[in-house]
Amino acid sequence: MRTFLDAKAMAKAMREALATKNIQILHSEALEIVARQFGLETWNILSARIERGEGTTPAEKAPSGIVFEQAVPIVRIFDVAKAHEFYLGFLGFSVDWEHRYGDNFPLYTQVSRAGLRLHLSEHSGDASPGGNMVVYMSGAAAFQRELAAKDYRYMKPGLEKEDGRLEVEVIDPFGNRIRFMEIVGED
Repeated sequence: MRTFLDAKAMAKAMREALATKNIQILHSEALEIVARQFGLETWNILSARIERGEGTTPAEKAPSGIVFEQAVPIVRIFDVAKAHEFYLGFLGFSVDWEHRYGDNFPLYTQVSRAGLRLHLSEHSGDASPGGNMVVYMSGAAAFQRELAAKDYRYMKPGLEKEDGRLEVEVIDPFGNRIRFMEIVGED
């Protein structure tokens, strides 16, 4: 867990490093910068967290030290061109990387958009077609408008509001269902 001494030492080291480049900042300014490096607005917020023993990283906040990162679903595909048309063209994802064991081998690729990563695989043992996943998000209404504006010939997803959530459901060309869901509260 971070302590005041760690954070203050970081601020001191930064001031000293900047001083070697003839850049002078106050110690209080260095403390504010350190707080922002931890993703917090001010030094007061960081120092309060340290004082309460909350830590500053997910691992430090978890009492056991166990922290799970984002799950990355594997989605079974059968046709790369159709998968690209749907995931890249329609949903607006980008290809992060692609892998094949050699020429004329099945594709395994990662696509992503706005923090969401999916693995698309032509390998028969990686996933079953017709899977179903829920993706929690913000901006579901804007996302649905974006999809509707693309006029994709195989899908015209609507926006459903039910039980305090907005949902946009899509089904890829391989029968895999993705429900994009935003929690908005009760009516």
